[in-house]
Amino acid sequence: MKAHLTERMVKAAEGRPGKDKLIFDDEIAGLALCIYASGNRAFVLVYRIAGRQRRYTIGSWPDWSVMAAREEAKGLKRRIDQGDDPLAERIEAREAPTVRELIDQFIKEHLPKLAKRNAADQESMLRKLVEHEWGARKVAEITPADADRLLRKIAKGRARPHKEKPKIKRRRPLAKARPTPVRANRVGEVLRKMFNLAIKPWKMRDDNPAVGFARNTENERETFLTPDQIGAIAEFMAAHENRRAADVIRFILLTGARLGEALNARFDDFNLDLAIWTKPATGTKQRKMHRVPLSREAVAFITARRRATNGDWLFPGDLEEQPLREIRRFWNQVRKHIGMPDLRIHDLRHTFASLLVSGGMSLPMIGKLLGHSQAKTTQRYAHLYDDPLRQGVDRIGDLLRPKLRIVNDADRGDDPEALSA
Repeated sequence: MKAHLTERMVKAAEGRPGKDKLIFDDEIAGLALCIYASGNRAFVLVYRIAGRQRRYTIGSWPDWSVMAAREEAKGLKRRIDQGDDPLAERIEAREAPTVRELIDQFIKEHLPKLAKRNAADQESMLRKLVEHEWGARKVAEITPADADRLLRKIAKGRARPHKEKPKIKRRRPLAKARPTPVRANRVGEVLRKMFNLAIKPWKMRDDNPAVGFARNTENERETFLTPDQIGAIAEFMAAHENRRAADVIRFILLTGARLGEALNARFDDFNLDLAIWTKPATGTKQRKMHRVPLSREAVAFITARRRATNGDWLFPGDLEEQPLREIRRFWNQVRKHIGMPDLRIHDLRHTFASLLVSGGMSLPMIGKLLGHSQAKTTQRYAHLYDDPLRQGVDRIGDLLRPKLRIVNDADRGDDPEALSA
């Protein structure tokens, strides 16, 4: 039925028990008042597109007045005339993936390609810092401003990881969060990768809101142990009762391996006849098989471990079918003993590289030995070449020094030999 829609008419109109009732406006074709079986009222637009009849809900009455509904209907009809389908767009927007769904897909399809520790770290960042903030939002809604806002919040320590509320009331206030600018950079890198996948191949949006995120300044830590400090560590380990943990540290110093590579090393990975360690792709950061030569001392160390150990692991855990998992307590004792509370196990790897540089090995060779996938990672050791280079130019100076003779102008006179000197 048709009628001239007014506020009074909309309020007084009666519905049909158990059914929806449509009263079409006599002014705007397709605009109708829908009285639902529940008695609630809303304005709808009935239209046809591509041979299909559609009913688009504009809004409920009295939130929408008759006048506002007419103006909205005019705009919708203009779009329909241009080939748009407002209802299809609304359904698509409603069903569009959320950031939570994007995170789930990223964790399921991308993270298994990464090293286990790296994958766990990325999942933790996404679940605790990103999903908590954006989880219910649509992937297509996230803007570069949203990304920068979240990363600034993380950098300032204001984005606390999401945790369930405690059942008991806290007696002490939460400690003030520390700024974490480096963590913010890592989150930004993960977001950039995730939204790249959201563009292609997952086709959830057309651009990447994190592609140009503002990166915080990072000061690379470069701690290199002196021979005396290495000796102090060796003496402490020799006297310590925890032989397994001490051997892990010694092995890292001998090979420059990452801690995870050392703990997951198997005897089958070593060819002691050829002095070669073949690290499987599943255990390396770059996710590629990495073949490195071993020193005579390293070969002797592994041979001794083989004689003293049963099972497959170079460093077995309490259960021999599993590797050793943790040496944190032992390392804290080492740091305390040598008076370097901030020393990291990874600094042993830096020290190994610095010794290679001082021996004259080139940066590309060092990068290959350490398994660096990018040249810039190895470039941090470039300044260590100053001493070998200085020794080289000093040797040239030493060779030339006996052949040089300083001649004063007063001594030159007209002597051709003096002038030539």
